Amino acid sequence: MAFEWSQYRCQDAYDELFERPGVPRAGAKQLLSYLQGISAKDLADRRVAADLAIKVMGITFTVYSEGKTLDRAWPFDMIPRVIARKEWERTERGLKQRVNALNHFIQDIYGDQKIVKDKVVPPEVLVDSVNFRPQCVGVQPKFGVWAHICGSDLVRDGDGTLYVLEDNLRVPSGVSYMLENRMVIKRVWPELFETSNILPVDDYPAQLYDTLAALSPRPGDQPKMVLLTPGIYNSAYFEHAYLAQQMGIELVEGTDLFVDDDDCVYMRTIYGPKRVDVIYRRIDDLFIDPEAFRPDSVLGVKGLMRAWIRGKVGLANAPGAGVADDKVIYAFVPAMIKYYLDEEPILPNVPSFLCMDAKQRKHVLANLDKLVVKPANESGGYGMLIGPRASKEEREKFRGLIEANPRNYMAQPTLSLSTAPTITDDGVEPRHLDLRPFILSRGESTYVTTGGLTRVALVKGSLVVNSSQGGGSKDTWVVDLDEDLEQRQLQSQSQSTGGPR
Repeated sequence: MAFEWSQYRCQDAYDELFERPGVPRAGAKQLLSYLQGISAKDLADRRVAADLAIKVMGITFTVYSEGKTLDRAWPFDMIPRVIARKEWERTERGLKQRVNALNHFIQDIYGDQKIVKDKVVPPEVLVDSVNFRPQCVGVQPKFGVWAHICGSDLVRDGDGTLYVLEDNLRVPSGVSYMLENRMVIKRVWPELFETSNILPVDDYPAQLYDTLAALSPRPGDQPKMVLLTPGIYNSAYFEHAYLAQQMGIELVEGTDLFVDDDDCVYMRTIYGPKRVDVIYRRIDDLFIDPEAFRPDSVLGVKGLMRAWIRGKVGLANAPGAGVADDKVIYAFVPAMIKYYLDEEPILPNVPSFLCMDAKQRKHVLANLDKLVVKPANESGGYGMLIGPRASKEEREKFRGLIEANPRNYMAQPTLSLSTAPTITDDGVEPRHLDLRPFILSRGESTYVTTGGLTRVALVKGSLVVNSSQGGGSKDTWVVDLDEDLEQRQLQSQSQSTGGPR
């Protein structure tokens, strides 16, 4: 047999599919029972089918190595991650709460800065923020929403606690791989979707379209929307093209657009200029408009900020939203939730130490061999120190970096990240993983994907899940357990008949 679960060892980490060796979690029982009956030959055939599907569907990601741009097939593991619906409903509430507070914060920061005046967030945090945009001060975007699309990374510690590791509010990526993972897994295990209560994920493009359409300055008309990409050499270009195709909108580059004397944005077409109502921009703030930001940018559109500020075009995400996409600001999100919403955080942060605080910095410098140190504004797993696995030279280098610029660094304990069974060349072994759900905000309503993108560290023992550094992904199943489904059906029947008689 290909899967002999009694031989699978969860090590010391919380395993997403097993309570303990040989005992599956409630949501994973049906999956693991089915996999137990798969032969080695059948497994090998399905792995080939999955690899072929990825190639045929053109699912790639781009890495930059030694000055070269390389497109690689998306690394995918066939054993899905499973989450019970009841747990996911709580997680969903926590993500909505968090994004709501973050949008309040961004609006406040570019307005009266009450949270600073009330000494909840120190002023020096903003003074040295590389993503604070003075050009956005006084702007009030539609619905008061700045981060329309957010990707929050979740990790589970050894005791099963689910933490928010970070929030991505500038140009969060990865949702296309979440959708494509589901397409591939349906080809690999089609029979499981006939017998399991796996919640769908394929409504995301429609939800994203509605979120963008709500930003149109001409709500009475069918909005003209485009996705603005830096071009084919961007690492997320596959996703740009995929989402534009799924939503049925144009994929454009900066040279395809211009701002006219009426401060409206137009797209160049063979039929003449066509006004654009909403732009889903996948370009960083500093490059979207050479008139407002970097004058040497050839990726953006001159006058785009002017058009947005005057309400002639909708932009998602709004310029300046990245002020909250900062690993130092992250440490204050629980306080934001209490300050703006008067609620207790549903999802906790990972305990954090801010190097800008002298006392906390002293603790970090004394424990570099035990902590993970992160720069405030890097992404993709770059620029950080994993203390327990770093050399003495690497730790000393980071000591100098922290002392030279303490505002730019924060530290967290090394979590025992949860694992899940993963197919390797040596058989099925546990690998560490995280989860990136995607949240869409459009005023009064907020949408959260069912599950999200599960990223897995394919290298044994590694905690780095990013695809650019050897990571892969799994499909994420939010499963409705039979007993929970029956309970909901009974409640629905009771409500429809006016309650029990």
